[in-house]
Parts: sequence; structure tokens; C-alpha cells
Amino acid sequence: MAAEKILIADDDVHIVELVSFYLKRAGYTVATAFDGDVALKRATEEDPALAVLDIMMPGPDGLQVCRALRERGDLPIILLTARSTDIDKIAGLRLGADDYVTKPFNPEELVARVAAVLRRTRAAKAAPVAGETIQIAQLLMDISARTVEIAGEQVSLTPREFDLLAMLARFPDTVLHREQLLDLVWGATFYSHRSVDVHVARLRDKLKGSGVRIETAWGSGYRLTASAA
Repeated sequence: MAAEKILIADDDVHIVELVSFYLKRAGYTVATAFDGDVALKRATEEDPALAVLDIMMPGPDGLQVCRALRERGDLPIILLTARSTDIDKIAGLRLGADDYVTKPFNPEELVARVAAVLRRTRAAKAAPVAGETIQIAQLLMDISARTVEIAGEQVSLTPREFDLLAMLARFPDTVLHREQLLDLVWGATFYSHRSVDVHVARLRDKLKGSGVRIETAWGSGYRLTASAA
């Protein structure tokens, strides 16, 4: 099987070279870019399996590139941020990024996160039970086709949003703890509870009119339930 290609976009040449070295050592091939315009061009031409984007790039920044890539499809995205605050992280997750890493970082950790995101992506694309659907109120999920409809209208979800909603919908009226969701949907617990919270907030916006709501179990997790008539 051909090695998966990873797109690395960062204006710091040293970081690009360092990350490229570790990714190649792990068996990946690498495409590189040093600004947002080239990153978008490489993402189209090189057909990478995953993109690692620095937020503070010249031209379109990492968040703008993330938004553009998410509008085109479901390419997995990891953001690099030099800020220790949650602002960029939350913004990236809201735009559909799959993960983020704060600078300075251990390149081996980044490689591990790349592998984890790719594992989840492959699992999500694996064929589920044929014809499996879930319907609650006006919400209809076709697990096989990975589509969601609300009152007959298709709703666009990112791969992570779909997996999170499917997990909650498989266990209606049951509280799933954040740690459980991190393990079942993210595939690891080194992500923060904030990742779950941000994705739930995005799902709540997209579920309006479905007759379904995601309730918060304070200090614990979330449950999906049909709204009261």
C-alpha cells in the first residue's frame, strides 16, 4: 500500500523540515507549503491524506485555509497554534479542524496525533452494517451513507460531528460521559473535554428543527433525547 501523504504548511522553515523528517521516518510522504495560498494549491494538487496547518501563516492564515478546505470536503486537519489561550483552538474546532497542537511541541507527539486522526478517518470510512439507519423525531441518520436529514432536508456535518452524533443517537436518553466520548469518537483521551463541548455546541446549532436536543448532564457529559412536544 502506498504511503499516506501529509501536507505540512508553516512559514517556519525549521518546523517544516523537522516535522517532515519525523513524518518520513514514520513512513509517510510529505508535501510542504510556506503560506496559505500554496497550502490550498498543494491540497488540491497533491491529494494528501491529512493537512497540518499553522494558524499564523502569511496569505490566508491557517483558520482561513481550514475553512476553505472544509468547504471543499472532509480532508482531516490538524492546526498548529503558537498561542496558549483557547481562542484559536476553539475557532479551529468550530471550523471543522480535527485536532490542534500548541507550539512548541514534541514532533513525536504530532506524528502520534497524525496517526490517531488517520486511524479514526479510516474507521469512519469503513463499511458499516448495510442499510443501518437511526431515526429520532425529525432526525434521520443513514449510517451506511454517512448522511443526515432533518425533516427531509440534508444537513452537512464534518466527519467528527457525524461520529459524535451517531454515538449519542445510538444511546438515546443515556448520559455519555466526556471521557467515554473522547475514547469512542476521538479514539484517545489526550484530547480535552473542551473538544467535546465545542463539537456539541456545533451540533446543537445544526440540529435546530429536528425535534432532537443534546442535553448537558452537568459535570458529567451529554445525552441525546427527543424534545418535548
